[in-house]
Amino acid sequence: MKLHPDRSNTPMVTAHGPGWIAIDGQRHEGDWVLSASGERHPWRRIHPQPSAEDFSALAQIDGLPPELVVYGSGTALIFPHPSTLQGLMRQAIGVETMDTPAACRTYNILAAEGRRVVLALINPLPCVEP
Repeated sequence: MKLHPDRSNTPMVTAHGPGWIAIDGQRHEGDWVLSASGERHPWRRIHPQPSAEDFSALAQIDGLPPELVVYGSGTALIFPHPSTLQGLMRQAIGVETMDTPAACRTYNILAAEGRRVVLALINPLPCVEP
């Protein structure tokens, strides 16, 4: 079996917690989009759950459509309505939904393999009891 080293120039999720994510050791609050090619920015959503426009915008990151969007839906597994994914499906871009910790791990593996992957995370703040 031939082994290849992981790509060292790929941004990685190095930690995460309620309401935050660390990308290459730098902590960021809230919801984020991260691509294997290095683009990263807050995911500005208007509604509690991502809209069709939110998902369609993920196809435009880096100018080259990703092979796969890994969607971290927060602390619970919440599948987006199929109608919100039509823009990605029309472009033959796969979408995998999982909770945020699993999405971070999956993104890291795929990005290290050199895949064109985009991570889109909902990272809810912790619940505070009154």
